[in-house]
Amino acid sequence: MNKPIASSAATVFTKTDVLPGTLSARAAAALLAAVGDVSFILSADGTVLDVAVSQGDLANHGFAEWIGEPWIETMTIESRPKVAEMLAGANATEAPRWRQVNHAAAGGDVPVRYLVLALGEADRLIAIGRDMRGAAAVQQRLLQTQQSLERDYIRLRQAETRYRLLFDMTSDAMLIVDADTRRIREANPAAHRLLDSVEGDLVGAGIGTIVQQQDRDDLVAYLGAAEAADDVAPITVRLGARGAEAKITTRLFRQARQPLLIVRLEPAEAVAPGHRYDATLTDVIERMPDSFVLVDRDLVVLTANAAFVELTEMPSIERVTGARLGLWLGRPGIDLELIVAQLREHGSVRNVATILRGTAGAQAEIEVSGVVAPMNGGDCYGFTLRHVGRRLRPTPLVLNDAPRSVEQLTELVGRMSLKEIVRESTDLIERLCIEAALTYTSDNRASAAEVLGVSRQSLYSKLHRHGLGNLVSGDN
Repeated sequence: MNKPIASSAATVFTKTDVLPGTLSARAAAALLAAVGDVSFILSADGTVLDVAVSQGDLANHGFAEWIGEPWIETMTIESRPKVAEMLAGANATEAPRWRQVNHAAAGGDVPVRYLVLALGEADRLIAIGRDMRGAAAVQQRLLQTQQSLERDYIRLRQAETRYRLLFDMTSDAMLIVDADTRRIREANPAAHRLLDSVEGDLVGAGIGTIVQQQDRDDLVAYLGAAEAADDVAPITVRLGARGAEAKITTRLFRQARQPLLIVRLEPAEAVAPGHRYDATLTDVIERMPDSFVLVDRDLVVLTANAAFVELTEMPSIERVTGARLGLWLGRPGIDLELIVAQLREHGSVRNVATILRGTAGAQAEIEVSGVVAPMNGGDCYGFTLRHVGRRLRPTPLVLNDAPRSVEQLTELVGRMSLKEIVRESTDLIERLCIEAALTYTSDNRASAAEVLGVSRQSLYSKLHRHGLGNLVSGDN
């Protein structure tokens, strides 16, 4: 018969007839030194009188060199309050308890668990310590393992969330089928819509119920073949709900050692619904008034419509195909690189103002919109170019005339050098300041010259140069 397990409370020796007799000082010292990995004999004020190190590795950290030093000063700052409590409670009537502290030793902090006891009436204390580096390393590995498990759990949850979103949001009808029982485990909303069923009704139903009776044997045979090989050709069946034909594709996979089938349903009438208008779409692009051009990732023209050929002043589409788009589009080294960078980052650009340089020397102001599209395993860029030079402007810019505003100055980028633009901007600022001074002084030229800090003759010269003589009523 098993005895009941006693409580875990600490006990002491109670039989006085079996207690050890009086121990010699040498035997007591040897016994106390053997109890722990390190033992300190301390004075009442906590000074180290002697050290016994049974763990040889601790001696390499300088434990044996602390004789004569205050024991508390061998500790880290955080551990010193604990040491003070242990020294103060060594002579207390209640049983002492173990406390873990950290020594500020050579080579790094060393965690040690101490029990401090009074040695009779000799006004001596003994601190028996157990090296906790092994336990600390185990705790650290446990913490690292817990953190690793937590990260793995988060990644698993994230992957599950992505799978669920993809499974629910895809427009393809998808079923997850138990390969052993042939019953549907999961069905996405697209599958419920295709099979005219209420959300959740397909789960638990047999896979054969989704097709008409005469097609069930073919479906079962196809699923068996899909379990044996991955390259089984799809089959076409008639769905039980509406009798509409659908193509079924199946692939076997395993989850938690259980074989499952992922079944994709594709309506026969939706296999390629958009291609019937391809010829019409091509004709529309060819006849549209806005220019259209298709280029590869290296900006080499693949095809273009008639409006683009006309805008570039090329004789035929054959002369355009194979050339680089940078020959005509954008200010050299500026616009096209920025447009392509935006395309690669965002997938599309809209209404970018730039210029197109014709082969014969004509220059047209245009707006460019573009998009990235997949092609033959890579990407291509499609651009539409709209001629905006004929749009009405409040102050049309003529290159031979002086600019009248900051906006017109910025339009000179790409048409003039920076040095010329800076000269034009200086003239613009000078003219604006003169106009402001004349307005401020009610067209008094003498006062305007004083406000501007120039001589009257210099002001007259600048007025003549900027053609501002008609802005004033006369000399004052």
